[in-house]
Amino acid sequence: MTLNFPRGSGAFSRAALGLLLVACATNPVTGKRELSLVSESQEIQMGLQAAKEAATQMGVYPDSQLQRYVNALGMPMAKASERPDLPWSFTVIDDPMVNAFALPGGPLFVTRGILAYMNSEAELVSVLGHEIGHVTAKHSVSQMSKSQLAQIGLVGAMIVKPELQQFGNLGSQALGLMFMKFGRDDETEADDLGFRYMTKASYDPAEMTEMFRTLARTSAGSESTPEWLSTHPDPGNRVNKTQERIAAWTRPAGALKVNRDAFLQRIDGLIFGEDPRQGFFQQQVFYHPQLRFRFDFPSGWRTQNAPSQVAGVSTAQDAIVVLSSAGATAPAQAASQFMSQQGIQSIGSSNNSINGMPATVAQFRAQTEQAVIAGYAAFIQMDGATYQILAYTDQSRISSYDGVFRGAIGSFQRVTDTRVLSVKPQRVRLVKLPSAMTLTQFQQQYPSAIPLEQLALINGLDSATSSMPAGSWVKRVVAE
Repeated sequence: MTLNFPRGSGAFSRAALGLLLVACATNPVTGKRELSLVSESQEIQMGLQAAKEAATQMGVYPDSQLQRYVNALGMPMAKASERPDLPWSFTVIDDPMVNAFALPGGPLFVTRGILAYMNSEAELVSVLGHEIGHVTAKHSVSQMSKSQLAQIGLVGAMIVKPELQQFGNLGSQALGLMFMKFGRDDETEADDLGFRYMTKASYDPAEMTEMFRTLARTSAGSESTPEWLSTHPDPGNRVNKTQERIAAWTRPAGALKVNRDAFLQRIDGLIFGEDPRQGFFQQQVFYHPQLRFRFDFPSGWRTQNAPSQVAGVSTAQDAIVVLSSAGATAPAQAASQFMSQQGIQSIGSSNNSINGMPATVAQFRAQTEQAVIAGYAAFIQMDGATYQILAYTDQSRISSYDGVFRGAIGSFQRVTDTRVLSVKPQRVRLVKLPSAMTLTQFQQQYPSAIPLEQLALINGLDSATSSMPAGSWVKRVVAE
């Protein structure tokens, strides 16, 4: 390992060199010595904390049997890997995106969205094996170490040239973004390891090829790329690489596991797409059936619903309204706590009711790194829960948005419409074919709530004219 430091860095260079000399560790997969500024205990601690946040922010899918099933598939591979003693966990999160990801130290997540596009247990195992590979090869640790090393270099440069101090925070943020995604080599290695883990567990690796094909087809001809592909950059042609691995692999005696029917039975009833019970939009009106409220965003604003909040941004992107939970704290107390934060200046507040519900609306001003912002913080109590509405813009524009903010805050109200309260999500349902037919014929006899092309994708079929044998299980998506 050769390290070059700029001349003039003096004691810093020697100190940093000493740190790096003792910060090399053996990679458990390759057996090679490599830079590691993150200890295993730190890796585990960070992963566990991030896992809690992921579960809270994204939501755990409420199906204990499915959770146990996924965990039972992933755990044996993890325990047979190069790092069996990590606190491994496998969780299905309640997210419609096609995604899977691993956190440092062992927590792994797959979305219900990616499960809907799988058609065998072996496909699921191939994705779990890939994510296990990222952890066993310490890819996250490597990226964090590179980021820290780069920041060490930045700090050294600031010692030599103090005028660079102003760029410290900006540099750190940029470095975080730079090292957030795994590179081509890491992805290739994770594919190699996933192949190794699934074949060691006696699963057919040809299903890994099918999984890659499905994911690639999901993004073809669409502006939306599956999250699993966007966060896992394609190292060349992954289908061809998997086929090369299969050709070079010594196939063991005996049958390999695919377990198509067993997997499909597990996802029968799986929620497909957005779950309207977690909130949905009708134009600019946001409805939350479970919490029984509605909220109107300004006309023309771009909106987004996330598990922890729902937000709207103005057309000019110079104003924002965010609705979130404030727990069970009374409105006046919640407003007082908000205003007591450092940097926030109270301009005045009022305790009134909004559509018959106790509320406190406070006007504030706050200094940020970029500018002074101004707006409203409203706290409304309904059914024992308090909701926070933050509406703010640059101080120079507050007069333009004042009426818009007040209108949005005043729109919060209880929902009584039974059509909203009783809305149900779409679900994957299985049909056992009584006779051979094409997917087009299947759609005619068993209509789905999704387009024929998407129906072909979730069933792993090349086209709507693909023939399906009698007795096979086929997915459909129904609106209940």
